Order: sequence, then C-alpha cells, then structure tokens
Amino acid sequence: MIDKNYDDLSVRQQCLLLGLNRSSLYYEPVNCTSDSILLNQINDLWMKIPSYGYRRICAHLKRDGIDVNRKRVQRLMQEAGLEAIYQKPKMSVGNKEHVIYPYLLRGLIINRPNQVWVTDITYIKMPRGFVYLMAIMDVFSRKVIAWDVGNSMDLNFCLPILEKALKIGTPDIFNTDQGSQFTSTPWINMVQEVNVQVSMDGKGRWADNIPIERFWRTVKWEHLFLCSNETIGEVHASIAAFIAFYNVERVHQSLDYNTPEEVYTGIKSAKPVILGLPKADAANKAVANSHNLTKEEKMDKIAA
Repeated sequence: MIDKNYDDLSVRQQCLLLGLNRSSLYYEPVNCTSDSILLNQINDLWMKIPSYGYRRICAHLKRDGIDVNRKRVQRLMQEAGLEAIYQKPKMSVGNKEHVIYPYLLRGLIINRPNQVWVTDITYIKMPRGFVYLMAIMDVFSRKVIAWDVGNSMDLNFCLPILEKALKIGTPDIFNTDQGSQFTSTPWINMVQEVNVQVSMDGKGRWADNIPIERFWRTVKWEHLFLCSNETIGEVHASIAAFIAFYNVERVHQSLDYNTPEEVYTGIKSAKPVILGLPKADAANKAVANSHNLTKEEKMDKIAA
C-alpha cells in the first residue's frame, strides 16, 4: 500500500492519508527462538552451572541477548526435568527420643589417621527421582574408608557401611550430624562397642562436619555433573571408579599434594587439621601446642 518510491507523495503523507502509524512501516518481526533451540541453550547453561534455577537461567539468557521470559524458561525446565541442584532441607531428620551427644571436635588438633572419622548422606539426582550416597571419611588423610549408594537412607542402608568401615580401622572419635540414622540405638551401640567416642554436630551447623561437605562438592562437581547415569547400577559403578581415583591418585593441596591413601597409610605426612575454630584462633592454638612439645618431639618435627 505504501510506495516508498512514489514521487508525488512522501511516505509520511501516504501514511497520513491511510491512517497508519509511520513506525509500523519500519517494524520487522522478531524471529522467536523455537522451544527446541531454547531448551538446548538452557540445558547447556544448566550443565555448566547446575545450581541455577529458572530465574537465574532466565537472567543469564537475557544477558546473552536472548529475549525470553521466566515462565517460558520454567515450563521448558519442568518438561525436561531440569532442577537447580542444592542441599535439600531436612535431609537428616532427628528423632526427639534419641540421645544427642556433644560435639567433640571444636579446636581439636587432628594430626594422625584414625583419630577422627566423619560421615554424612547426600542425594544424587537421577532422570527419575533420587538415590543416596553415604560415605565415611578419615579427617586427617581425607581417605574415604567406606561408602555405598542406595535408594533410601534408612538404618538398613547405613549400618552395613559402618560395619564395612570398622573392619578396616577404628577411630578414636566418630562425628555425625543429628539425623535419626546416626542417633539410633543400633548405630550408637555399634560405634561404642569398639570403644569409639560419639560426637555430633550442633543442630543446623553443617560447618561442624566440613570435611565430608567438601567431599560432596568434589564428587559432584568433578565427576557426577559430568556424567549421564541412568540407573542406580551405573551410578554405583561410576562413583566406585571416582572414589578409587580420589583415594589413590588425586593429590590434595591440603595434604601437601599427596594422596589420601599415602597419608592414611603413613607413607607421606600432612599438616594437622583443626575444626570448629576461626583460622586465626586455629593458627594460634597450633603455635601454642608446638610450645608444649618436648625437645625430642621438636627435633622430630623439624626432621619431618
């Protein structure tokens, strides 16, 4: 209807005669990204940063120049089964009838294997539902002593892992959270029967059990997020391979770039670990402790 090359009437005059808004003449429709293309972009971003939910993924896409709204991103993520991965609330629910033991690790200088063990349970997202990973770790060496994967986190899942660990060694102190599995009578009895002291985190204080929390971050970010496991058998085989690598081959900066197996078996040495204190207080306590060493102990420390 509008002839831009018409000499007798300008484009503006033609629009006035036709009652058209001149800006509509220059409008070019935006080609909307198809759901399949957008979903691929969402999936790539989620694989890179799996802690992102639909709001942050939407914001990230907009920063990249993709015009999309949150409802569309939320719909596509739900259809694809994508969900932000984060610590779910109430993973370990306590039982009010069970005895709660004090936390024994605050300020304790941990300087040898089998002095302190810790354990916890985390979840692993599957295409359908979740499975659970439990691990028992030696704090000084960071070695994973025993572990398993299951589709529940009840006592029948936890006790065999504890039994397996106690066949390998016996710690002085065993620290857990206040979950009902770890405060139950069968668990406490199995620990105390081998003369191990029971220690428990303060309520809601995940930092009291920081060594195992760091391991969860390692196993997820360095391994699980890079894999595509469809069944619990695949997850078990995958984690078995990673933990074997973690214990025997993966060097740790905190272990002076030695492996957990080398430190646990005494082939290599590592720095003492102090939990539950600010770094400055921990350093001061380590210095104060060194002043209490005998002359022979100081000479051995220098030689080491």
